[in-house]
Amino acid sequence: MRARAACCAGLLALAVATTVVGRGVQAAAPAAGAPALLPDGGNAHPVHLLLPPRRPLSAVARLGRKLFFYEGLSGSGRMSCASCHDPANAYAPANSLPVQFGGGRLRTPGVRAVPSLRYLYREQNFSIGPDNEENETVTLRQLVARGLRAPRVRKTAGDTVASGANLVPQGGLFWDGRVDTLQQQAAGPLFNPMEMDGGSLARVARRLRASPYARRFAALFGAGVLREPKLLVSEALFCLARFQIEDPSFHPFSSKYDAWLQGKARFTPRQARGYLVFNDPGKGDCAACHLDRPGADGRPPLFTDTQYEALGVPRNMAIPANHDPRYFDLGLCGPYRSDLARQTRYCGMFRTPSLRNVATRHVFFHNGVYHSLLQVLQFYDWRDTRPWRIYPVRNGRVDRYDDLPPKLRGNVDRVDPPLNRKPGEPPAMSRRDMRDVVAFLRTLNDGWRPHDCGGQAGR
Repeated sequence: MRARAACCAGLLALAVATTVVGRGVQAAAPAAGAPALLPDGGNAHPVHLLLPPRRPLSAVARLGRKLFFYEGLSGSGRMSCASCHDPANAYAPANSLPVQFGGGRLRTPGVRAVPSLRYLYREQNFSIGPDNEENETVTLRQLVARGLRAPRVRKTAGDTVASGANLVPQGGLFWDGRVDTLQQQAAGPLFNPMEMDGGSLARVARRLRASPYARRFAALFGAGVLREPKLLVSEALFCLARFQIEDPSFHPFSSKYDAWLQGKARFTPRQARGYLVFNDPGKGDCAACHLDRPGADGRPPLFTDTQYEALGVPRNMAIPANHDPRYFDLGLCGPYRSDLARQTRYCGMFRTPSLRNVATRHVFFHNGVYHSLLQVLQFYDWRDTRPWRIYPVRNGRVDRYDDLPPKLRGNVDRVDPPLNRKPGEPPAMSRRDMRDVVAFLRTLNDGWRPHDCGGQAGR
């Protein structure tokens, strides 16, 4: 459905032109501006990354940190933001449940896997259209109308003209992009009866007034804030947002890949091979959605284009809501957002998550159907070439894309590699390719520390 302009062109060309031989890498002349692998796994063209400044937290952010771990705002009195967004697990759940349990007694299951809160500080507002200034003066309704007329084009770096014409959903927070700010995002779980179940605004305000932090609110925002429930809750959400924006733990950029971009680390042979498969449009083609090059301003890549895809992942019967055969999670079309419900072209689409720290996760995709990176890569490899390995077989027929109503299954992306193959065709990746990609993805975990060989090797 989506097309990406030529920001990945250099890496894609490099992936085709460069090969890994044995336990080393055969270097090739890089395309302009693209990182190039040296034979020892180093980066031939190190870059200077523009990293977020590290400063002491403001008083507002420090209060937000307290609230992030405070369980007293929840209906159960036992759930905080950190309950699902564990700082020790890249601000994602520490367990392997496909959905988390919340509500007044912590027995109510959610309907979607909980994403990480890391690297959301640069998120753009939700829009439908090309990423340009024109979107700032066009309404969502107008963008939807344009999108209905836009052809579906391949997401290839070489097709720049088509990429510019393609109108796509992008930006926003949550799996369906229904809010635009971290302040709005913090309100979602707080008031969701399946999550923190805070109840009404007045009830949350009463809990804030009774909390150990009431005096801090009065000191920061004036004593009158405690008398205005709407203002008090709004300021609490603002504090939570400032904590996520200011605290370096939400965007540390401390992975081996960041060090490699700066010429401070070398890939192992397996990581180098995985990097090339990741960028090769004839194999993984992962970089078409999970952009891995620094921006023109030097900011490090977030490994997402923040766009939306209908991938057709199989239905996860471990989610209680899916026991009802009439229930479908349609992403952009609901159940959480309703403004696009009639735009059936977008039904089944979910936001492309960042791959940073993906190797620390325990469940994958919006419904948590898979529990390992190898399973995820097998899905991409087998979805169309070996569909019987992915979907249930009923009455001798494979029920493809079974987590969408039959009338909406045409929304599933069958254009972008490697999802453009036919049953019986060879998969795009070999088993070795997939193992190598997993090795590369582990270089995206934050907290890497150099060791061995003068700080150049590391895992």
